[in-house]
Amino acid sequence: MRISEILAKKQTFSFEIFPPKGDMPVQEALELCSKLALNEPDFISVTYSAGGSANSDNTSAIAGVLAEDLNLNPMAHLTCLDATKADVDSYLDALKQRGVDNVLALRGDPMPGKQHKDFTYASDLISYIKSTSPELAVGAACYLEGHIECEDFATSIEHLKIKADAGADFFVSQLFFENELFLRFREACDRARIKTPICLGIMPFTSVKQIQRMAFTCGASIPATVIKRLAAAGDDPMAQRIAGVRYACEQLRGLAAEGVDGLHVYVMNRPDVANATHDVLVDCGYLPA
Repeated sequence: MRISEILAKKQTFSFEIFPPKGDMPVQEALELCSKLALNEPDFISVTYSAGGSANSDNTSAIAGVLAEDLNLNPMAHLTCLDATKADVDSYLDALKQRGVDNVLALRGDPMPGKQHKDFTYASDLISYIKSTSPELAVGAACYLEGHIECEDFATSIEHLKIKADAGADFFVSQLFFENELFLRFREACDRARIKTPICLGIMPFTSVKQIQRMAFTCGASIPATVIKRLAAAGDDPMAQRIAGVRYACEQLRGLAAEGVDGLHVYVMNRPDVANATHDVLVDCGYLPA
C-alpha cells in the first residue's frame, strides 16, 4: 500500500532494517521481519548495504519478500549517485513486479570513484520517478538540523522545498536526539509552506563509539543528557544499549504528544528494540492497545 495513502488517514509507526556489513541474506531478513511484524508496523524501510546501488538487487529482493511472503508494506531505498536512467528504470520495474509500492529516493553519499550521471540531486530522482512511475509513492530524506553539506539551516530548508515541489509524497527524517529540533524544523517548514507529511526517524544509541560516529557522519548533535546517560552506563555494553533504548522511548513518548505525522524507528535489526518502542507508544495512546 502507498505510504502516502496511509499518512492521509492516520499517524504512522514504522521500522527500518539494514545490512550492517555487506548484503543481508533474504532468509535472515525474512526471519527478522517476521518478528517485527508482530508489532504491526505501517511499513518497513529496507536500505541499501554499504556498497550502495551496486547492491540494489538485494534490497529489491528483500522488499519483495516482505510484500509477497509476509504481507508487509515495504519501502525500498534508491540512491541515484552514479546511476543512469536505465539503472533506475530497471530497479523500479523489479520493485513493481515484486509488489512494492514505495521507494525512498536519495542522492547517496559521495564515494571515491562515483560520479553523477543522469541525476545530480535527489530532487532530480524524485521528479523522474513521479513522471515515469506515478503509481509509486515516493519518499525523501529531511534533516532536522540541516544537511551536513549545507552551509546553513535556511539553505537546507530551501533544498527541502525543492524536493517537495519535485513531488515527494512524504519525508523521513535523519536521526536526531532532541525533540526541540523537530519543533524548530516544523516551524521552518510552515514558514516555507512545505506541507509534506514527515515521519520522524529515531535511532536508539547502542554505544559510545556509535554515537561518536553519528556526530561526524550524520551531523547529529549529541545533547548533554545523552552524554550523561552514557557516562552513567560506564563501560558495560549492555548498560549502554539499555540506556539508548530508554532514551529513544522517552523521545518517542514526547513526540507522540506533539501530534506528529509518523514515527520511524531505526531498530538496528533488533526485534527487542522494536518491541520496546511499540509498547511505549501503546502506553501513551499513540498506537492502539
